[in-house]
Order: sequence, then C-alpha cells, then structure tokens
Amino acid sequence: MIRTEHLTKKFNEVLAVDGLDLDVHEGEVFGFLGPNGAGKTTTVRMLTSLIGPTSGSAVVNGFTLGKQDTQIRRTVGVLTETPGMYDNLSAQYNLEIFARLCEVVDVQGQVEKYLRMLGLWERRYDPAGTFSKGMKQKLAIARALLHEPRILFLDEPTAGLDPEASRLVRDFIAELKKEGRTIFLCTHNLDEADRLCDRVGVFKTRLLVVDTPTNLRNSVFGRRVVFHLRAADEKLAEVVRTLPFVREVKLVDNKLLVNLDDPESHNPDVVRALVGAGADLQFVGELRHSLEDVYLQLVKGA
Repeated sequence: MIRTEHLTKKFNEVLAVDGLDLDVHEGEVFGFLGPNGAGKTTTVRMLTSLIGPTSGSAVVNGFTLGKQDTQIRRTVGVLTETPGMYDNLSAQYNLEIFARLCEVVDVQGQVEKYLRMLGLWERRYDPAGTFSKGMKQKLAIARALLHEPRILFLDEPTAGLDPEASRLVRDFIAELKKEGRTIFLCTHNLDEADRLCDRVGVFKTRLLVVDTPTNLRNSVFGRRVVFHLRAADEKLAEVVRTLPFVREVKLVDNKLLVNLDDPESHNPDVVRALVGAGADLQFVGELRHSLEDVYLQLVKGA
C-alpha cells in the first residue's frame, strides 16, 4: 500500500528525512515512532502529497508521488496533530463542507454514518467550538473518513486526550483495522503503539529499525526468565550457567535472571537442573521489557 525508496526531504540545508526506504502492507496498523523534530510529520506530508520530496520516490495505494498526486489525495485520509474545525459552525455542517470538497456522492448519508459511529449524532447541531478536545478529535477522525479512504494517516490521534477519550479513539482505530484499512500511525504513546500496531518503525531523520513490537523487544534485550527461589546463591547460578542453551545468568536477591533464546523449550530443563541441585523453586515468570525501553535504547544509540 505504501512503498518508498530513498525518500528524502531537505528544507534549505536542514535534512528532515534521510533516504527513507519503507514498505507498509495492506491492512496493517503501522506505527511510526520518533522524537519531536525527527521528521515524522514531514514524512506524512510527503506521503499524502501535500509537499514534494527533494529526492527519492514513493508509491501510495498504487499511485506515484509527484505524478499522480491528485489520485493520492483522493484515496487517503489524514488526521493532523492539531485538526482545525470551523468553531462557529455545527459539527454536521463542518463535515458536509469537507464531504463536498472530497467529492463524496452521498454527503448526508456519510456524515450521518460517521457522526453516529463516533457517538456525536446527538450533538450534530452544536457548534464545533463547544466540543471538548476529545469530541473535536473524534469529529476530525470522522472528517478524515468521509470519503472512505483505504489508507488513513493519523498524527498523534490521542495527544492531550483524557484516558476515556483516548480509549474511545484507540477502540475506533482497532475497528478500522478490522475493516481492512491500512493505518499509518504517528504517536508518542508507546503503550498505544504496542497494543495497536502490527509493526513499528523507529525513526530519527532516518529509519533505524522496522519490526513487530515483540521481535524488537527480543532483538534488543533478548528473552529473560526470572526463577524465584526460596534461597538463591552463586552455586545455583553456576549450575544454570553450565547449561548449553543459557546465554547469561544474573543473581538478584533470591532470583535468577536467565537469558534464553527459547524459554518455552528450555524452561523445564532449567527447572530440573535447579531442583536437582536442591533449590526450592517458588515460581517462574518472564521479565518483559516495554516498547518504551526498546525505543529509548534505539534512539539513544542513534
């Protein structure tokens, strides 16, 4: 659905996006993660043909950037970080204006569909300026979907929202995924990305890595199993170190932290070795690093 090759953007002498090679699959939620000023919004603006690249190429929904820009704009939906609405106009009239701009055939039907879907139908005649921030965000999402785009670009969709409004937006994104839409999600909320995204790309002017959240955790930190013992000492740690599939063992209080490539296969072997050495094993758990840990490690390394 989205493919870029060496996509680059410079503003005067400032390099905002450096040779981006990216392939986003149809029907996936792709998380685009990076610090402020990393070039995420610039990338979105290029992929939605709002600005042109300095060099490189991109194909969005089968259309070539720079040659078929009108077709690209017709087939994508965009939610910007600070969506603007006409505050003195009603929610319904706001959407009707944009539906006509997008050449929607059934304007009234599409406006009603998304106002109802996002729980705004009862407030359709109220001025948009009277809405809470969460309601305005939902109205902006409705605006981005009026023309039924197959690709949806969301730039910080839950920024500044309270937990309830954030959850409503996340649930709606999950519903859009079930419909088979491709969603390109820029977010600083790493827990949100972990829960919603099939794959994530960590970006800081250039693309650092792309993979599933689980694979990123495993590749950066490995898999670490915690064996909780009634009493642990260095002798028990040494017993575990002798096992050929163990990468690392750390002794912390009465816990053994063991790095394994395949815990599902080898946990029973570790348990047998510990019990055979006289250990009183209380329980076993896996130490899971968050996507935030992975992100910070990668960005600091860059």
